[in-house]
Amino acid sequence: MSSEDIKNEINFIASKLNQFILDNISGEPFGLYTASLHYIKSGGKRLRPFMTIKSSELLNGTLQSALPAAASVELIHNFTLVHDDIMDNDNIRHNVASVHRQFGIPLAILAGDVLFSKAFQVISIYGKKVGIDESVLLRMVELLSTSCTDVCEGQAMDIQMAQDDEFSSTDSYIKMIEKKTAALFRVSCELGTLSSPDFTEKDLENMSGYGEKIGIAFQLIDDLIGIHGDSKITGKFVGNDIREGKKTLPILLAFQHLNSTDGDSLKQLFGSKHAKDSEIAGMVRKIAEIRVDKEVRDIANRFAEEAFNALKSYDRSPALISLENSAEYIVERSL
Repeated sequence: MSSEDIKNEINFIASKLNQFILDNISGEPFGLYTASLHYIKSGGKRLRPFMTIKSSELLNGTLQSALPAAASVELIHNFTLVHDDIMDNDNIRHNVASVHRQFGIPLAILAGDVLFSKAFQVISIYGKKVGIDESVLLRMVELLSTSCTDVCEGQAMDIQMAQDDEFSSTDSYIKMIEKKTAALFRVSCELGTLSSPDFTEKDLENMSGYGEKIGIAFQLIDDLIGIHGDSKITGKFVGNDIREGKKTLPILLAFQHLNSTDGDSLKQLFGSKHAKDSEIAGMVRKIAEIRVDKEVRDIANRFAEEAFNALKSYDRSPALISLENSAEYIVERSL
């Protein structure tokens, strides 16, 4: 399966998911729900719900039975995006104005809160409608709420790291993204597993491990794209993480490996809102020369390999191949 094939498959799942959410998430006042669905309507890769659907299909589940769980994960993800953008004061996401910029901060906070509460409502109501046992639905709610707590803890850790004078260690950084990002990938696969008719506790353990490791790899590559991407593909100015002073792993490694002169230059540019584009671009070239991208991709690949190991006990099937190929796509992507 080529990268184009996996992207087409992801897009197919995304279209089904989007329709499910738009058909079932509505209410009054109209403006609140317009704000809540702003990012849903503007795009997004929908990788997390894709993992939910494919984890379910691996264990003889169906797209229909897994859609409520997949939608709940995407709603939680969008809740985090809305609130993250407020905290970071970001103006653009998915090439549209951020929710708080478009609708104002008070309504944006409420929009995020609606997404959070609707995620649990979707599991409770629509999970029951597709025939999932109430005891299983209770476990889904428990796992989803645990992942939400992890995301909040990870975000708090990230804020603390940003405030610290020194960079954290690689291990501390991995621990932070394990909570902030990987927790939602983990629960995506857990909920997909629980949406299937034939799951065992071992399946739940395997798919939880798969999701967590893929989530870590995803964030590592996301950070790398911020410093080593192609602006023509991403639509973002490459190296902006330097100007914003974001303590990502690629930048940590750059500080470790640059010579003293270039390291001093990076120190001056790091967190400087008034740094010139030409200065940032020059530093991005310096970082590319020391092959930080290779080191980060190697680390991401190690986590991807651990994810593959969690799938070893399963027979080859279309769902298994999709999970493997989506993991490879995540590590190799440039967007």
